[in-house]
Amino acid sequence: MDDNGTDDRPREYRVEELAEAAGIPVRTLRFYRERRLLPPPRRAGRIAWYSEDHLARLRTIAALLDRGHTLGGIAELIAAWETGRTLGGVAELLGLESALAAPWSDETPVRLTPQELAHYFGEHVTPDNLSAALEIGYIAVDGENAVHISRRLLEASSALVREGVPLAAVLAAGREVREHVDALAELFTQVIKVHVLGPLEGPPPREAHRMPEALQRLRPLAKNIVEAEMSLAMDRRVRAEIDALLRQRAGTPAADSAPDLKQDRRDKPDEGPPGDSGGLRR
Repeated sequence: MDDNGTDDRPREYRVEELAEAAGIPVRTLRFYRERRLLPPPRRAGRIAWYSEDHLARLRTIAALLDRGHTLGGIAELIAAWETGRTLGGVAELLGLESALAAPWSDETPVRLTPQELAHYFGEHVTPDNLSAALEIGYIAVDGENAVHISRRLLEASSALVREGVPLAAVLAAGREVREHVDALAELFTQVIKVHVLGPLEGPPPREAHRMPEALQRLRPLAKNIVEAEMSLAMDRRVRAEIDALLRQRAGTPAADSAPDLKQDRRDKPDEGPPGDSGGLRR
C-alpha cells in the first residue's frame, strides 16, 4: 500500500482473468502454456498466478499472428529471445512487448453468462443476432459463456436497445462502423509506417528503443484526431437534419428545391412599362 491507501503491487491474474484481459478463450491460453509460449506462472498452493508480463506476452503473440507468423515460428522467436540468440534483431522485435502491453484500445473484455447476456438485451438475444455478433467479432464463445470484446461497446449497444433500436439494427450499424474505422486505422498505420517506422527498419540495437517510444507517443494523437473529426461530423449532420425538420414544419422548401427566379424572369417576354399593352415603343 502507498501513502494514499492504494495497493501499488503489480497486478496478478488467475487463468480465467488473464484470458479475459487478453481477449482469448481459456483453452487457448492453456494451449499456449502447453506449447511453452508463456513462462511458468507463480504458484501459491494450487493456484497459478499470472503477471502483467504474461499479458504482454499474449498480446505479442496476437500481434505476431496478425502479421502472418505461425505458432511454430513464434515459438522459435521466443526461444531465441529467451536464450539470448538475438540474430536478425529477434530481441528487438519481441522487445516491443512493453509497447504492446499498453494497447491502442482501452477496451476491457466482459465475460457473460447466458443470463447476463439476456439481462443486457432481453428478447433480442436470438440465433440470428448471436451469429451476427460472432461474425463481426463482438463476442467469442468460451464454453457455456460469451466474452464481449469491449465493455464500452456492450454498454452502448444495450443503451441503444433500451432506447428502442433493434439489436439487429445496432449490429448492422456496427458492421458498417467497423469497416469505416478499419479504413481509418489503415490510413494511420500507413502514415506511421512510412514516416515513423520506415526510417527505423532494421535498426541497430542501440536505436531499437525508439520504436516503442514512438508508438507510445502516437496512440493519443490518433485517437484525438478521430474523436475531433467525429464530433465535427456529428455537429454538421445533426444541424443539417434539424434545419431540414424545421423547414418541413414551416412549409419552406429546402434551398436546393427553391424556384430559380432569375431563370423565371429570363423565360418571360418583356412586358414593357405599365399601360403599354403591346410592349412596343414608338
